[in-house]
Amino acid sequence: MRKKIVAGNWKMNMDYNEGLSLFSEVVNMVKDEVTGQQQAVVCSPFIHLHSLVQMAKGYHKVAIGAQNAHQAESGAYTGEISAKMINSVGAAYVILGHSERRQYFGEDNALLAKKTDTVLANGLKPIFCIGETLDERNTEKHFDVIKSQLEEGIFHLDEAHFSQLVIAYEPVWAIGTGVTATSAQAQEIHAFIRKEIAAKYNQQVADNMTILYGGSCNPKNAAELFAQPDIDGGLIGGASLKSRDFVDIVKVFN
Repeated sequence: MRKKIVAGNWKMNMDYNEGLSLFSEVVNMVKDEVTGQQQAVVCSPFIHLHSLVQMAKGYHKVAIGAQNAHQAESGAYTGEISAKMINSVGAAYVILGHSERRQYFGEDNALLAKKTDTVLANGLKPIFCIGETLDERNTEKHFDVIKSQLEEGIFHLDEAHFSQLVIAYEPVWAIGTGVTATSAQAQEIHAFIRKEIAAKYNQQVADNMTILYGGSCNPKNAAELFAQPDIDGGLIGGASLKSRDFVDIVKVFN
């Protein structure tokens, strides 16, 4: 059975103490209120990672992730963080290919393929993001865009490594805009992704792949989105900065 995951992406928010306070609330709520087998993943700025890992010890339903990693193992890359560093503090996940990284930092599929290899080589699980812009959807190129992102970003992996991934579909036009893809639109893309995985690998790999929806997901629309047969959770932005909202989304799987 596919793993159900709700991952929070704090982005560039929360100073050190604010982050610890928010996470403390999340951990206690998850402990008291989450009754299913789902997992909450909190992807914080780098400054929080070590402390959050320590705070999450003993809570198997809460894992910690980073928001990015460099493609090199080490070296003269001032200001960057390596996958080995992230692993060394005990984090489990790394978001790769978020639309903001693609848009603002010029990360393309070829670079993301290298990052994926490095992250996997260091024992971390990539949350690999894919998705189309509004223009690409309006010109009916969204399926081609998704297929290219899969083929050029992660389909070079062998079955064993590929199976360690989590994929997040995030329509770029729905991120931080308050606009959400309809449940039917989201399901259509998730089903397409699973179909492409089955064609590349096999049906079992496709059936076991956790695919998350990201894009203005909140407590009001999460239940309808997560009820779709190919949606296994969410990559949550703004709502992850409010402990009550985030945990209420996690609880959809109770």
